[in-house]
Amino acid sequence: MTSVPADDSRMTLVEHLTELRNRLFTCLIAVLVCGAVVFWFYPQLLDFVSGPYRDVTKTIDSCRPDGCDLTAIDPLAPFLTRVKVATYGGIALSLPILMFHLWRFISPGLHTHEKRYAIPFLASAWILFLLGTVLSWFTLEKALDFLFTAGGDIEPNVVVDKYLNLVTFMMLAFGAAFQFPVLLVFLLLVGAINTGQLRRSRRHAAVGIVIVAAVITPSQDPYSLFLLALPMYLFYEVSIIIGRVMKR
Repeated sequence: MTSVPADDSRMTLVEHLTELRNRLFTCLIAVLVCGAVVFWFYPQLLDFVSGPYRDVTKTIDSCRPDGCDLTAIDPLAPFLTRVKVATYGGIALSLPILMFHLWRFISPGLHTHEKRYAIPFLASAWILFLLGTVLSWFTLEKALDFLFTAGGDIEPNVVVDKYLNLVTFMMLAFGAAFQFPVLLVFLLLVGAINTGQLRRSRRHAAVGIVIVAAVITPSQDPYSLFLLALPMYLFYEVSIIIGRVMKR
């Protein structure tokens, strides 16, 4: 009886756990290194991020000609804000490394056709997330102007951690919303929905998109809502086109 040679590509449970531990450790080091870089350049980063706030407050009489500065009401707030920004920034900066190690860990368990789909999905999700964060940045000044003027003659005195939370959540909201076409194409691919259903549901989809945009937009201003809902609906139409192409 001829023995079947062992498959060297297979790993035992212990080997999988060891690999997972090593990759998690590498990812942690990457986050710490990138976080240290962000921590070092925090003054320049804060100056850049607070630019929209200063631009909006230039017309306030009590501010300098170049706008107001962000404030802090807690003596620990400036340092803790720097640590928080370094943590978030470290994760964002090291995200390509994190995604690479995630892919290397799961790819051996995927079939060839699954790998063929996984790479475009991961790349598209990453690019769309970046596009979403960029769009959120360009809507920030308009959002702040609306928020500061909608309440009447009230002089804004914005706390630094609240402002940075708003900027962070705006970027996350736009980045997450830009994953909408990835989700739709995935559902089309697995057969959960079809292009006919998407075409017939255009009106309901438009209303739903506006509602979702209104809920997830942290600033709750009409500019951000419109600039988030519009690309989401365009993504809806693009997904229908992609679904038609996939049928051929």
